[in-house]
Amino acid sequence: QVQLVESGGGLVQPGGSLRLSCAASGSIFSINAMGWYRQAPGKQRELVATITSGGSTNYADSVKGRFTISSDNAKNTVYLQMNSLKPEDTAVYYCNFAGTGSSHRYFNLWGQGTLVTVSS
Repeated sequence: QVQLVESGGGLVQPGGSLRLSCAASGSIFSINAMGWYRQAPGKQRELVATITSGGSTNYADSVKGRFTISSDNAKNTVYLQMNSLKPEDTAVYYCNFAGTGSSHRYFNLWGQGTLVTVSS
């Protein structure tokens, strides 16, 4: 079994910064890719950023230049540094891991979600 635990959400003023973390634990053989998604009230879940095990990154246009995704592969942890936050960034943020368990079975898991609120 593989579990994901997110942390780092909260309330921040416009223009502020937050850092989200998501750690995977359990019977992991390898991780292929990690990512962050978000879902605002009344909207569908959308991609924020992804990173592969090789370090290739991809960002939504709305966060380019403001958000940075990174990972610590030794710790099976992915981070999302969010700068210059805007009210429209308010959402529940979910991490996602895709990989292979110790039984060599593929998994694609979601974190429990962490609320980010950008408001003055």
